[in-house]
Amino acid sequence: MSKGTVVLAYSGGLDTSCILVWLKEQGYDVIAFLANIGQDEDFEAARKKAESLGAKKVFIEDLRAEFVADFIWPAVQANAIYEDRYLLGTSVARPCIARRQVEIARKEGANFVSHGATGKGNDQIRFELTCYALYPQVKIIAPWRIPEFYNRFRGRKDLMEYAEKHGIPVPVTPKAPWSMDANLMHISYESGILENPKSHAPADLYLMTKNPEDSPNTPDVLEIEFRNGVPVRVSNEKDGTFEESPLGIFSYLNTVGGKHGVGRIDIVENRFIGMKSRGIYETPGGTILLQAHLDIETFTMDKEVRRIKQGLGIKFSELVYNGFWYSPECDFVRHCISKSQENVEGKVMLSVFKGQVYILGRESPKSLYNEELVSMDVQGDYDPCDASGFIRINAVRLREHHRLQGLSSTTKK
Repeated sequence: MSKGTVVLAYSGGLDTSCILVWLKEQGYDVIAFLANIGQDEDFEAARKKAESLGAKKVFIEDLRAEFVADFIWPAVQANAIYEDRYLLGTSVARPCIARRQVEIARKEGANFVSHGATGKGNDQIRFELTCYALYPQVKIIAPWRIPEFYNRFRGRKDLMEYAEKHGIPVPVTPKAPWSMDANLMHISYESGILENPKSHAPADLYLMTKNPEDSPNTPDVLEIEFRNGVPVRVSNEKDGTFEESPLGIFSYLNTVGGKHGVGRIDIVENRFIGMKSRGIYETPGGTILLQAHLDIETFTMDKEVRRIKQGLGIKFSELVYNGFWYSPECDFVRHCISKSQENVEGKVMLSVFKGQVYILGRESPKSLYNEELVSMDVQGDYDPCDASGFIRINAVRLREHHRLQGLSSTTKK
């Protein structure tokens, strides 16, 4: 008798294929769910593999368009970046995948969901917090946190032996000595030989971007148009190529950025679970958009609003990294950031060249830039004498501090 139906987040790889068979051994009916979020994958081959392993049903869902519109674009509006460097490519993908996983579980009457995330990483938290938020009654099976599973499968060798025993097709090419996670926004690399933070990444590791040294010797000049803080059009000034759909825009920026080696970082970051980890990331399109959005936002947004919004962006980044996309506080922060973007509109011209993004110019119908006011050649509606009082008022606090407690009070004999 079946213990119930479980929807497994399935990748087609060795780990989740073994988990699929193991779940069946435990008495569950398994529905395999594979999300297309832009990774290079033979989805039909994965479907056939899951069916051959005994999956009751297989869902292959193309989530690329909603991944961009519902998850990447809010991150762009926020200038989302974790610990000053990481653009959150995996972090924003997990709630997108888990949302559809829960939708399938509800539709199919499944009481269980399962995933192949390890017990040491952030992804288990991101998957499960999303599932619990959107399907409070759900039960989660996390094999890599179940002693009977992780004691049985202590490494890749054990998984390979299990696969051969149960007729699970095994990879015919050697596994790279690191783990990789790819989606439309980025590719991340970690573990294996990369766990030594001093070791340099091998030259053949990068799959999404060219080595900047080998990139073209002429730049691509792009114009990116924003409305409400999100890109609505990108065009290439050199060859006239343009894109206007969210998926088309982001894919094209990935292509251009990848060609010029933009968006590589090698960092040590703080996982939510309490340990530091080394990660290498390629985020070409996201890096271009961060620079462009920062520019048009500063051009069109009030200084004090932007100061508050910067703090909200940091908070948003931490919440997303830690798996709280569907928390009430993250919902509140997203609404505040969205409000701040109402006048972030205009065009940014930039050059992409040899691993760098260079801003060339910008224009906006909602610009707060007053050329006459700021000009050194025209006085405009500004009296320079007013600056004297402004400076004296701001100096009151400084003068009193240093008179009573600072350097000036100690120099008196």
